Amino acid sequence: MSELIVVAFDEPNKAEEVLSELRELQREYLIDLEDAVIAVRRPDGKVQLKQSVNVVGMGATQGGLWGGLWGMLVGLLFLNPLVGFALGIMVGAGTGALAGALADYGIDDDFARKLAKTLKPDSSAIFILVRKMQPEKVLADLARFRGRVLRTSLSPEQEARLQEALSGMAASSPPPANTANAPGAGAAQAAHS
Repeated sequence: MSELIVVAFDEPNKAEEVLSELRELQREYLIDLEDAVIAVRRPDGKVQLKQSVNVVGMGATQGGLWGGLWGMLVGLLFLNPLVGFALGIMVGAGTGALAGALADYGIDDDFARKLAKTLKPDSSAIFILVRKMQPEKVLADLARFRGRVLRTSLSPEQEARLQEALSGMAASSPPPANTANAPGAGAAQAAHS
């Protein structure tokens, strides 16, 4: 099952930089993204969404391939496979593009637009659906980007780790030392008794 993560940034181009970094991490097999959407709230308050998956182009390509295959097979029946192939590609690409335009793959646009309207003007957010990831390596790499978590489907512990990494607290403050278990702590307490 995929996990939804939405992170906001104070700069309008920061979400785009994070997506580029996530794509690099995906090439290294550290994260598996199902979908990603960039939302930018412009200075005038309007929201612009940028899809990472071009569903119209993907639909046209798949429709063209299937249409070409079926057109060639039907063309073989009527002894004119080239005409069938050409007609199949045109019809398949057209119907595939139409189906792609009507389909909403992954992250719902209305949800992204509604949440992006809560951003301050001249800022951005990234919406990602993650199939799986290596959290330690991904969080360490994303720690240089300062952002705040808007919404996730992660557990509260995982969400806290993500917010900690994005705020830079994990890298800047070491964990508190537990002096009760430190070597010599028992001897020091016995000496004071």
